[in-house]
Amino acid sequence: MTALNRVPSLMVRAGTASALTIAAVGGSIAVPGVASEAAAATPATKALQIAASKKGAPYRYGATGPYRFDCSGLTLYSFKKAGKKLPRTAAQQYNKTRHISAKNRKAGDLVFFHSGRSVYHVGIYAGKGKIWHAPKTGDVVRLQKIWTKSVWYGRVK
Repeated sequence: MTALNRVPSLMVRAGTASALTIAAVGGSIAVPGVASEAAAATPATKALQIAASKKGAPYRYGATGPYRFDCSGLTLYSFKKAGKKLPRTAAQQYNKTRHISAKNRKAGDLVFFHSGRSVYHVGIYAGKGKIWHAPKTGDVVRLQKIWTKSVWYGRVK
């Protein structure tokens, strides 16, 4: 990329005169207080992006990736790639997270589906009431609206 190609994005950040000066000398801009996207991404955000990148991967019971997944296999794989270790099953994962309320949930938190006190499914919260998950045999990893109120939320420590 030449210095001239950088001018439009630099002008937005630094102003026209500063950007042209920097472009002329071939420098770059570091803006205090503004992290790059890569540096700003938390493990939860990275895990969410990894899960989303697996869209369309087939469900297979017991599978932990990289090409096939069951529900907890997808969360395990996604967080492992983001630098966090989770146990294998949805119930074990629930027991290893910091439990949070629905109002405090954030994108990248885990969503645990339960019947009574038993956790039977897990996905990664994507925001706006939706999760990335590996639903069931014959299905694929996909984004889906949360379909029940019988959910608990957990934040990976």
